[in-house]
Amino acid sequence: MSYRRCFKMKLNEGCAEEYKIRHNNLWDEMKDMIHKYGGENYSIFLDEETNFLYGYIELKDLELWSKSASTDICKKWWTYMADIMETNEDNSPISIDLKEMFYLK
Repeated sequence: MSYRRCFKMKLNEGCAEEYKIRHNNLWDEMKDMIHKYGGENYSIFLDEETNFLYGYIELKDLELWSKSASTDICKKWWTYMADIMETNEDNSPISIDLKEMFYLK
């Protein structure tokens, strides 16, 4: 079974280009971790009027995916990104899950 997740995060003002650069150069270790923990078809979009980022990812296993946050590479990525987006105390991005309202396959 596959799960679809959508969420929003907040980018700091004036950081859109840097955010894009960092993600266009996503570390191989981060790509490997995302796939290892069941993530695929991962996209992030920016609303330029509000600086909200909207992420969409398909997951093979929700429990497995939840364990990805405790990996060293994920924590390292969070620290790397903390200067350009709103974060929690542990540097994880403040992320709000969005409620699915419609799906057409």
